[in-house]
Amino acid sequence: MRVGIILFAVVVVAVAGEEAPLSEEFINLLQNEENMTWKAGRNFNENLSMRYVRRLMGVHPDSKLHLPPPIQHTISAEFRLPDEFDSRKEWPMCPTINEIRDQGSCGSCWAFGAVEVMSDRVCIHSKGQQNFHYSSENLVSCCHICGFGCNGGFPGSAFTYWVNTGLVSGGAYNSSQGCQPYLIAPCEHHVKGERPKCTEGGSTPRCVKTCEAGYAVDYNHDLHKGSKAYSIPKDEDQIKYEILKNGPVEGAFTVYADFLHYKSGVYQHRHGLALGGHAIRVLGWGVENDTPYWLCANSWNTDWGDHGLFKILRGSDHCGIESEITAGLPQPQ
Repeated sequence: MRVGIILFAVVVVAVAGEEAPLSEEFINLLQNEENMTWKAGRNFNENLSMRYVRRLMGVHPDSKLHLPPPIQHTISAEFRLPDEFDSRKEWPMCPTINEIRDQGSCGSCWAFGAVEVMSDRVCIHSKGQQNFHYSSENLVSCCHICGFGCNGGFPGSAFTYWVNTGLVSGGAYNSSQGCQPYLIAPCEHHVKGERPKCTEGGSTPRCVKTCEAGYAVDYNHDLHKGSKAYSIPKDEDQIKYEILKNGPVEGAFTVYADFLHYKSGVYQHRHGLALGGHAIRVLGWGVENDTPYWLCANSWNTDWGDHGLFKILRGSDHCGIESEITAGLPQPQ
């Protein structure tokens, strides 16, 4: 009888996790799971609407149909890829690589991952001589081929738009940095903090082709274009070589409910339903406690996860992390 009660309790907790992904019961289920390669904890307020949380997953289901053409690197048999690589350490002269942005109440992850990669690569390919902080605001509001703005988009199309049309500069909300800073305020979707409470909804900002008052350069002169947009095949060594050679890439994967509670370690999906596709920036790779990982930067501010970063299982296309890698190259300096 006692065994039956215990099994019933486990089932109840598991079901609670499916129905209430932000509940304390679901977090306890993850924390008590055996053979975990990562640690769970509270990142999001328990009373936050799951409709709001799902909206953060802004990669449209059709995004793979919009990938730019793939490239194939020729890697010689003599060349050995390192066991560990971190773009932050490889290019310390590039401040944007360390930056963690905040997409706010908008499904604009597809745009954030893209402009972060673009910004990093301008610095990397100029050997630290050029720094241009690409505007997520400009991309979200003006790239109509990219999808639906705050309601989701196509990461690959963002790089195509960069090449064909260009993007202006812009920093974080209320930063007065660049031509078009982000217009959507960060909100407290995590535990208690200084930011205002998150609310559902919110429309995509209107596309305007002017810079904010006081910026020294006009919109057309601030536009910077890329020279090439491409995707990387679903191949671990191809992705590694691309990062090693050219800098961080944008990736997309399926977010499950347990990912919301990631704190440290190498994430592997264990419990919870799929919430949607999410775009991030892949900075490098390594091995932790015999578990291979990709090192990634999220766009949910620094109080989520490991100071805004996370590691995810590498080499088995876990949650689709290796299936939709996109990138591009800046114009030659």
